[in-house]
Amino acid sequence: MLWLLLTGLGGAGASLAVPLVVQRVVDGPVARGDTRGLLLLGALALAFGVVEAALIFVRRWTHAAAAVGLEAAIRDDLYAHLQRLPVSFHDRWQSGQLLSRATSDLGVIRRFLSFGLIYLVVNTITYVTVTAMLIRLYWPLGLVVAASAVPLFIFARQFARGYLQASRALQEQQGDVATLVEETALGLRTIRSYGRSRFMAARFADEIGELRDIAVDKAVLLSRASAKFDLVPNLTLAVVLVGGSLAVANGELTIGRLVAFASLQLMLIWPIESLGWIIANGQESMTAADRVFEVMDTRPAVTDTPHARAVEPGPGRIVFHDVHFRYPGTTQEVLRGVDLEVRPGETMAIVGVTGSGKTSLVSLVPRLYDTTAGHITLDGTDLRDIRLDCLRGLVGVAFEEPVLFSMSVRENVTLGAPGATDEQIAEALAVTQAGYVYDLPWGLETRIGEQGLSLSGGQRQRLALARAVLARPRVLVLDDPLSALDVHTEALVDDALARVLKGTTALLVVHRPSTIAHADRVALLADGRIAAVGTHSELLATVPAYRAVLAAETAPAQGS
Repeated sequence: MLWLLLTGLGGAGASLAVPLVVQRVVDGPVARGDTRGLLLLGALALAFGVVEAALIFVRRWTHAAAAVGLEAAIRDDLYAHLQRLPVSFHDRWQSGQLLSRATSDLGVIRRFLSFGLIYLVVNTITYVTVTAMLIRLYWPLGLVVAASAVPLFIFARQFARGYLQASRALQEQQGDVATLVEETALGLRTIRSYGRSRFMAARFADEIGELRDIAVDKAVLLSRASAKFDLVPNLTLAVVLVGGSLAVANGELTIGRLVAFASLQLMLIWPIESLGWIIANGQESMTAADRVFEVMDTRPAVTDTPHARAVEPGPGRIVFHDVHFRYPGTTQEVLRGVDLEVRPGETMAIVGVTGSGKTSLVSLVPRLYDTTAGHITLDGTDLRDIRLDCLRGLVGVAFEEPVLFSMSVRENVTLGAPGATDEQIAEALAVTQAGYVYDLPWGLETRIGEQGLSLSGGQRQRLALARAVLARPRVLVLDDPLSALDVHTEALVDDALARVLKGTTALLVVHRPSTIAHADRVALLADGRIAAVGTHSELLATVPAYRAVLAAETAPAQGS
């Protein structure tokens, strides 16, 4: 930054020297008719111009490169921070708002650092220096120029106050528009299925219309300020020319000094006219920085404790000790005193009505959330005492709503096991009945598109399950990952999983009785508590509430 400032000041100094050379030319060689001296002074002025141009090139090139590098570093930090933030944070925030902060807001900050900041420093020093030089050349008119700073200060203060609010409103609206575009793209099938394309188009038109109105209002503010900032130096220049001419006529000022004075006064027009743009850019940068720090200042709720450590894979015993849980920002408990033991190598099915807390329960195992009270242990170690990277290497997860990325099939499947061989990938795909990927245009290298929308629901689920299986975790958490499969395919997957994952501790959130039957034991979750634990046949014979849950799950299928 010091080097950039020095080059900026050097360029400004070279440009300020030119009017002084002009003064010497007019009052010296021109007045005496000395053409030789005129050529020498002209060459000196040209040299100053070349030096100024070279310094401007160096300053802009190095400053722009530094600012782009800083923007990339901040974006890298922001992305890494987003990865550390808890699921509850992403549940609350619109993805479009996060996207606008990571792209457009950081771009605004970079533009201010690239140009606005350096111009603010250089132009301020230039203004003060030129004003001092004008007072030295002819103090009456120099004081007039100095006094012109008063209305400029008033205009700048009024403009900054209103523009800050307009900038914040525009950036927030840009985030809302980005969210709507993303939701529309992801939900295109649903929108078309319900014939709501025109409705969504009208909604988008409303949002983009509001964005346009805010942008126009913002442009009006900038235009008014620019006009005022342009008016002041031009009025001042008119006073200087009239007053300077009278001073020359009265013999108080030489023609060379007047020409130098006017030339220096003209050099103030750009710094003053650019003041509106610099203030606008600065206000946008301030609001952008505030928006970015809204995210960066959010502390991760799920973190490694100071004494967290890596642990070696054990037998896989999971024990819930009086676990309570409620989602951040809510007062209602989802889980109320859950006590449950999952034995090493056992497959435990979690069953309950919708809203009973099944997904919340299994989400605590990989620490997507932390318990509100109580604790969970893995092989006798509190989950919070295990480093997160180690824990999530031991626990594999597959959800009902599979998340696939805009990458190749291979990259999606090996997300949790990047070093997997083709043989291991083939085995995982075979277990989950996902061999269809070999029939895609480029096999494992086929890019499946964002969210895997080019695949059916069942295909996406099988691919996501293959990803979980490939990692060969010590504990496998499956949140109803086969709901989109037909009964025959689900049976094949269940049988294959039972063989391949023998010895792996598994927690399954399931609904179909056929899947539940594959579990070693079943835990019935009711009102946030474990109501009963036993084998499927035991609970079916002795627990009416369990039979009622299964009946509720199978009733729609029977009536369809």
